[in-house]
Amino acid sequence: MKILAFVDLHENQTAWKKVKEKAKDVDVVVCAGDISIFEHRLSHFLKELNNLKKPVMMIHGNHESDSSMRKMCRNLDNIFLIHKNRKVLENCLFLGYGGGGFRYIDKEFDRVAKSFKLAMKEHPDKVVFLVTHAPPYNTRIDQIMRKPCGNKNIKKFVIDSKPDYTIAGHIHECAGKKQKIGKCLVINPGPKGKILTA
Repeated sequence: MKILAFVDLHENQTAWKKVKEKAKDVDVVVCAGDISIFEHRLSHFLKELNNLKKPVMMIHGNHESDSSMRKMCRNLDNIFLIHKNRKVLENCLFLGYGGGGFRYIDKEFDRVAKSFKLAMKEHPDKVVFLVTHAPPYNTRIDQIMRKPCGNKNIKKFVIDSKPDYTIAGHIHECAGKKQKIGKCLVINPGPKGKILTA
């Protein structure tokens, strides 16, 4: 499968045109949050995402709330909210954890990670995508002025559980950056998006 991942759109129309163009050639779209600026025009962009006519794996960022996202997506058939949840689609397993982005430690993620580990055991043959808004700690995608500001719990999960991909954002300066942690490709796809293959 071909997956288009993007994050931190923040209503940028130029970036949105790029996402729409790239979405024509993929099977699935993944949004790692912050499509709005504090929920301004959130409903509009969710409807636009739905109109891509592709399955969209979606989490909220720190500019959206989980409750608003759920309310606005209630009748949008192509959007799958995966915050604290999972979704299997063909040969892929998507695990989602939205919001945040400002904490080194997130014990709630550890609680949710138990269900993620169980899902990975139940689907050992799937390509695993961990989708978070906050980046894992001390990676190329969490640096501000050469100092790490990401999440240590997410980093530990990546090291211990070894998903195939980790898609995250929040740190705009790191858009487009990536690195390998073991076999896992950690990437901030940025607002214009990157295409991944599973």
